[in-house]
Amino acid sequence: MIGVYRPGDSPLHRMPAGPKLVLLLFSIVAVTVFVRSPLEVLIAAVVVAGLFAVARIPWRVAIAQLRPLVWMLGLIAVFQVLITSPARAVVVCGVLVISVALAAVVTLTTRVTDLLDAVTRGLGPLRRVGVDPERIGLLLALAIRCVPLLAGIVHEVAEARRARGLHWSMTALVTPVLVRALRTADAMGDALAARGVDDA
Repeated sequence: MIGVYRPGDSPLHRMPAGPKLVLLLFSIVAVTVFVRSPLEVLIAAVVVAGLFAVARIPWRVAIAQLRPLVWMLGLIAVFQVLITSPARAVVVCGVLVISVALAAVVTLTTRVTDLLDAVTRGLGPLRRVGVDPERIGLLLALAIRCVPLLAGIVHEVAEARRARGLHWSMTALVTPVLVRALRTADAMGDALAARGVDDA
């Protein structure tokens, strides 16, 4: 769900990372608070689609950002229909999709280094109360790097499962993914320790 930066010269690409992050935060809060009907979801979705068009992001890339949400949206929609109404299910799922799409627009049009620099600068005043902005920036960088890394592990294990004819075996998927994810985490921890990053 975290897109890889796509170079470009659109207005969104040229906007500084700090204001872009602030606008992202306010946009998600506004959508969550004010969108209350399927029609408002449609209007917000058209606006977000317009942002993708302004950024000249290909539609296949935009759709790829939302594809991992399909199963989650299905579960949420069923739950909402059972306890509320179909209209409420559309609103809840729509707000989730719009929020993820907004975040995808930001990550697709902003270099990760620019995002991390903006976060580090923004948290600078919190040094007075003991917050370490560089450490938080490092955590964000690791989180951003780990999402596509974990997705790649799941894809490779799923392909290997299919090659062995174990299409529906969750054990053949979950166990290797956990083992490889833990090994990767250990390797990253060793690499960080070797570079002087510890728990101090």
